[in-house]
Amino acid sequence: MTLTREEIDRYKRHLVLHDVGGQGQQKLKEAKVLVVGAGGLGSPVLMYLAAAGVGTLGIIDDDIVSLDNLQRQIIHDTAHVGALKTQSAAEAIARLNPHVEMKLHSERLTGENALEVISQYDIVADGSDNFATRYLVNDACYLARRPLVFAALGPFDGYLTTFRAHERGEDGKPYPNYRCIFPEAPPPGTVANCSEVGILGAVAGVMGTLQALEVLKELLGLGESLAGRLMIYDARACRFETVNVAWDPNNPLTGKNPVITDLSIHMTQQTAETCGA
Repeated sequence: MTLTREEIDRYKRHLVLHDVGGQGQQKLKEAKVLVVGAGGLGSPVLMYLAAAGVGTLGIIDDDIVSLDNLQRQIIHDTAHVGALKTQSAAEAIARLNPHVEMKLHSERLTGENALEVISQYDIVADGSDNFATRYLVNDACYLARRPLVFAALGPFDGYLTTFRAHERGEDGKPYPNYRCIFPEAPPPGTVANCSEVGILGAVAGVMGTLQALEVLKELLGLGESLAGRLMIYDARACRFETVNVAWDPNNPLTGKNPVITDLSIHMTQQTAETCGA
């Protein structure tokens, strides 16, 4: 897959970058990335991946744009209030980079469709805003053997990591996954949602931009992966901290005695809103 003359001009800042160059840009053009959620996190993820020249972007989201989204969900605008978020995002991306192929999944990700959807892509960026979807995306990516770049938001904080649970580290142990960090979801009602506690809009921009960067690093094989590490951002202090995360041998998905071997546990669960995208 070669670059056109227009693409060469568009991506020339990448082409002169030693760690990207022509071969790296062609990798991006050939890549297929699924973004779960076109909200506060998904907005900068989609915009930066499109600008970088990722050839195929998939969006899965069944929500519509509302006026109170626009404080942080910058891919949408006032004219698109009431429109499907997938369609609104696709139109913004088309204006930014017409070379990107869009695949729109205007539906909720469920236990029934997750493997079919995720298997179409090389890597997944999860910008969902509820625990049920996060566990579902985590489990489906493991079963589909797809890397997952995960981010989550609080009112003034954010979290970012990469899950490659289908692979093993240098110590021979599997890389951790979401269930190693959060073995169980908190009881319903114990974690307030964004409409109750609020969120500073630019925090979503910081974390979504970092999430896009980690996706690009994974696609290009650049630098050090966040697999096995969790990055925590404190916006009030403008401080980043990275902590190591270990594989849990009691993990029900990837532990020594796994009990989750398919997505059947997700086919009856209901989502619960949290402070997210």
